[in-house]
Amino acid sequence: MNTHRDVYGEALYDYYQHEKLAAPLLLHNSYGEAEEMPIEVFFKEEEDFPELEFIALSLCDGKILDVGAGAGAHALYLQQKDFDVTALDLSATSCHILQQRGIQKVLQGDIFELKDQKYDTLLFLMNGIGLAGTVERFKKLLAHCKTLLTDKGQLLFDSSDISYLYEDFGIPKPSHYLGEISYQYEYNGQRGTPFRWLYLDQGTLIKIAHEEGWVVQILFEDESDQYLVRMEVIKEQGLKNKEQRH
Repeated sequence: MNTHRDVYGEALYDYYQHEKLAAPLLLHNSYGEAEEMPIEVFFKEEEDFPELEFIALSLCDGKILDVGAGAGAHALYLQQKDFDVTALDLSATSCHILQQRGIQKVLQGDIFELKDQKYDTLLFLMNGIGLAGTVERFKKLLAHCKTLLTDKGQLLFDSSDISYLYEDFGIPKPSHYLGEISYQYEYNGQRGTPFRWLYLDQGTLIKIAHEEGWVVQILFEDESDQYLVRMEVIKEQGLKNKEQRH
């Protein structure tokens, strides 16, 4: 079985072309049974945005990078509001869909490899910050984001506390941080490349952000323990004082 196909992208493209899938898009995980991924959430319209996403989109300003843009739901909305938005995605198929849907600025690639660009807003919605995969890579992502933001730039993302999985369902706790999950997509009999995804509880997020030199605002929290964060780089403290921050 080929384990390096972009099966997520293939499923997106099938839905984009035919508004249906040849088979369910399954998401295997490290904590339980595989779950069916509702592909239509990637193609939602403005009226389908939850309150959390509306708040985040209303805060977007200046030159915007929509990270992990998927099928472009948020980038399309921002572009229609005349914002200067660039859609970034790792999947070549996803980028093709973004272009087909009329997104004017599309970048294919890994945000960790993005250089020599400056944005006023880095937007990671639908748990997009999870692409960091682990707590340690999240720290590296924050450091990298500093190189991509303008002086008054902001980071907007949502995450969630998934400790309930272990508390409510009796799943054995892993030796690593609870929010580090392993996933693998399966579509039409083919599995994609396994990947890690990160879910951060608020306490862990705030602790790491402060240690790495960021101001944190928790702007919204829904009934599912999903919350919206706005972060800015601390300006008044230099790198020499980094070790003293708590």
